[in-house]
Amino acid sequence: MKFNEPATTNPIDQLKVVGQPIDRIDGPLKTTGTAPYAMDRHDVVPNQAHGYVIGSAIPTGRIVSMDLAAAKAAPGVIAIVTAQNAGKLAKGNFNTALLLAGPRIEHYHQAVALVVAETFEQARDAASLVRIKYEREKGSFDLHAMKNKAVAPKKEAAETKVGNFTGAFASSPVKLDAEYHTAHESHSMMEPHASVAAWDGDRLTVWTSNQMIAWARGDLAKTLGIPKDKVRVLSPYIGGGFGSKLFLRADVVLAALGARAARRPVRVPLQRALIPNNTTHRSATMQRIRIGATREGKITAIGHESWSGNLKEGSPENAATQTRSLYAGEHRMTSNRVAEMDLPEANAMRAPGEAPGMAALEIAMDEMAEKLGMDPVQFRILNDTQVVPDNPEKPDSADPQSKKPEKEKHNPHPPFSKRQFVQCLQTGAQRFGWERRPAKPGTVREGRWLVGMGMASAFRDNLLTKSAARVRLDRRGILTVETDMTDIGTGSYTILAQTASEMMGVPLEKVRVRLGDSSFPVSCGSGGQWGGNNSAAGVYAACMKLREAVARQAGFEPERAIFADGLIRAGERSLPLGQAVGERELVGEDLIEYGDINKRFQQSTFGAHFVEVGVDAVTCEVRIRRMLAVCAAGRILNPKTARSQVIGAMTMGAGAALMEELAVDKRLGYFVNHDLATYEVPVHADIPHQEVIFLDEVDPMSSPMKAKGIAELGICGVAAAIANAVYNATGVRVREYPITLDKLITKMPLSV
Repeated sequence: MKFNEPATTNPIDQLKVVGQPIDRIDGPLKTTGTAPYAMDRHDVVPNQAHGYVIGSAIPTGRIVSMDLAAAKAAPGVIAIVTAQNAGKLAKGNFNTALLLAGPRIEHYHQAVALVVAETFEQARDAASLVRIKYEREKGSFDLHAMKNKAVAPKKEAAETKVGNFTGAFASSPVKLDAEYHTAHESHSMMEPHASVAAWDGDRLTVWTSNQMIAWARGDLAKTLGIPKDKVRVLSPYIGGGFGSKLFLRADVVLAALGARAARRPVRVPLQRALIPNNTTHRSATMQRIRIGATREGKITAIGHESWSGNLKEGSPENAATQTRSLYAGEHRMTSNRVAEMDLPEANAMRAPGEAPGMAALEIAMDEMAEKLGMDPVQFRILNDTQVVPDNPEKPDSADPQSKKPEKEKHNPHPPFSKRQFVQCLQTGAQRFGWERRPAKPGTVREGRWLVGMGMASAFRDNLLTKSAARVRLDRRGILTVETDMTDIGTGSYTILAQTASEMMGVPLEKVRVRLGDSSFPVSCGSGGQWGGNNSAAGVYAACMKLREAVARQAGFEPERAIFADGLIRAGERSLPLGQAVGERELVGEDLIEYGDINKRFQQSTFGAHFVEVGVDAVTCEVRIRRMLAVCAAGRILNPKTARSQVIGAMTMGAGAALMEELAVDKRLGYFVNHDLATYEVPVHADIPHQEVIFLDEVDPMSSPMKAKGIAELGICGVAAAIANAVYNATGVRVREYPITLDKLITKMPLSV
């Protein structure tokens, strides 16, 4: 199905099932512990051996020698895989470093060997007997020290210029020039990276935890040098990913290599302490923001520069990108630069770019409002824009999987398809009681607690990418949806069931959804908050094919057929769907493909975050008291699962604001706190009250579903709202995350 023009009235608009707060259909499996996660797949293939991964003990250099003798002789050991005996391995399209290193080492804890044994304990014990000698080289581990060597990446629209920013900023009556810092962060999902691999002749099957099945299949085939049609990847349930499972990781490759060496199936989990250094993380950033405005508060110049670090050929954390679209201003400049460093790979983490970018930009907007003597909400409203003020040439945003540059010319200032940004701000301010916020910081006290309010904008682009599905209808009237789409806790099973139920007019209990199998049609996958809208649109397209097939089989004109209450009918004639199918099942398969509609209209999601905090006047402990998010993100396909996504994102934003930081040992080149015991994340006691409001919105430019993404919008701006609330409570402005008490205690006013 081609989607080139705005959606008109269609079966989804009935909203009998879609748009309703349906409980997760996979909920009972998860709450009873019977959902089959990767490390639970004891049932899929017998005689599984166990693999234990050995990570590099240096960040950069080379392996001089590996003594495997003692390990090979250890009880239960079946095989040991290293780069020397694994055969020729390539690097996947989505990998920055090799997933099995040797002799060259690119980062700390890069996998260098896999020990395979009869039991996990035997593999672990034998791994401790492997003796490796390294030749360490000098590395670069300090982003501040490497800032001046950072460059603009060639593959991305790293820099933009509109008008004369330098001149306009210099002549602005009111201006801000400040620097902000965000920390390295870990995804820290509950489910570790894990895989089970089995060979059947030259055919490989892996059961793993991966957000993007097609990407994993393609990169695994490329890495091993085998045809893609010889590889099957299954990942029906994922216990959290947040971006760390977008790409092929070492557990998958090593499980495949281990199974080939052992000549039997092998299961490989990445041990928890290995994950932060072995997989990916969100890079720290240094950001400089300059804003110039008239005395009345109109922005005339806005500049945002960001510096981050990565391995050679790695991408930057595009923290300046949202500043191209969010606020008006005639003269503009943005840049994202990346410094080559020898820390582990930096890559996508929930709302890559916008999460750290808005953590800085939205403090800057708060500071600018104060300079102007304006309310922060009103300052943002005054600088709203209904067209994109800065729209550079960029890679094709219509398909995140495409690396080809656009050929077509962009409209330099396309209008937003929907932009209820001001409504988000106004609704949030009214609901939160923003009028009670004191303009002067540090003036509200309850006992020993200083109390303050803060707010920030939320913004995230809506990405469109093709997505396919297959829908089967059998003689019992059972509808089965098949697509390689994944569910990372986002509710994919439920919203796809709702979509199929609405389209075919069958009860939800008669819909079966099968996900996460590379033998199914290729979907958009889970990432970039594009999953829900696009995968549901793919199911919509498949159902349209099935509706036509059922109608023709039953002798109805497809254009006149109505599907409702388990029946197909037209005029006075009706027939149960199962009976209409006949003796054999009917199948509809199709994909949604987008034309240039997202070039003619900028598609984005908007929101506003409001936070109240208390800060202990003596210890400087920060406590969040309440949080509110207001979101405008197209049609909400399921308010219950959508709310779950937003409150999860708000919680991650709180972590980034107050506690999350991968601490770098700048001498030895690794993240010191690489486990859940020392990497701090929020717990229930840290988040006492959260409220989410979805504005009523449909966006016909987005898809037949008229929906958009929501899962990443919820984190964008949260950290800044908390930082602004801390300032309002104490009068201490912190520009470096996380906002720990040491950054407050020496600056607190003596009067407290």
